[in-house]
Amino acid sequence: MSVRPRALWRLRLQRELPRYLLHALAVFGLVASARFAIAPPRPQIVRAPVDASTQVDRAAEAFAVLFVRRYLTWDSADPEAHRQALAPYLGPQMETDAGLQTPESGSQRVLWTQVVQARPAAGGGGRFTVAAQTDASGLLYLEVAVSREAGGAPALSGYPAFVGEPTPAPAPAPAQLSEVQEPALTAVVQRALRNYLAGAESDLAADLAAGVHLALPAAPLVLESLDGLSWQTQGRSLLALLHARDRAGARYALAYRLAVAAAAGRWEIQAIEVAQQE
Repeated sequence: MSVRPRALWRLRLQRELPRYLLHALAVFGLVASARFAIAPPRPQIVRAPVDASTQVDRAAEAFAVLFVRRYLTWDSADPEAHRQALAPYLGPQMETDAGLQTPESGSQRVLWTQVVQARPAAGGGGRFTVAAQTDASGLLYLEVAVSREAGGAPALSGYPAFVGEPTPAPAPAPAQLSEVQEPALTAVVQRALRNYLAGAESDLAADLAAGVHLALPAAPLVLESLDGLSWQTQGRSLLALLHARDRAGARYALAYRLAVAAAAGRWEIQAIEVAQQE
């Protein structure tokens, strides 16, 4: 057995090293805690870029609708009222009354208006096709071009134009879906839809998942038949096709999407909403 001499400072370092490391870790933890308390990290929120050319300018849209209502509302006995109503919309380069010369007799009122087509512009505004139901001329369609001035206010880009009714595209054929083969689920859906259409809130609640509340149709309907029930997403959402009638005897073909979930050995309804048949 041999004895080798060792430096005293090495012995002390070997003995005290674990304590020094523990103290260092404690100090590091305190510094990190103080840093997070003083300047906590902020989450980085990444937003997808929005194409401005696809965003409808709602203020410009409303501007177009108001102009159409005033443009098509006139009374030959009071032409000055028509001019005053249109004056805020017209620029110095436009004719009085926006070029509309009313007949010598008669009047016209706008019963309702609706924007049926919008072509947004990148800098705001755009071209809007407005449907206007009048008591004298029937249903008219006007296209109105609206721009944004330097201060941001909407303004007419020129005279309006009478156009034809927008041509609708035929509805696409629905995709081939997997038919529901579970009688218990079909029974729950049929019962829930019957109570939903009838406005029977308390009976409907028995088939709803906990905490789910649905807004019921304003006019009650009678479910006549459930004509089809298919999976849109297996085990999660269904497409229901049905026929129902109202109190007057009118009959409707309707489609609903239902979100469902299996719980405690039974099916529950999580949502009933308009169906998008893809």
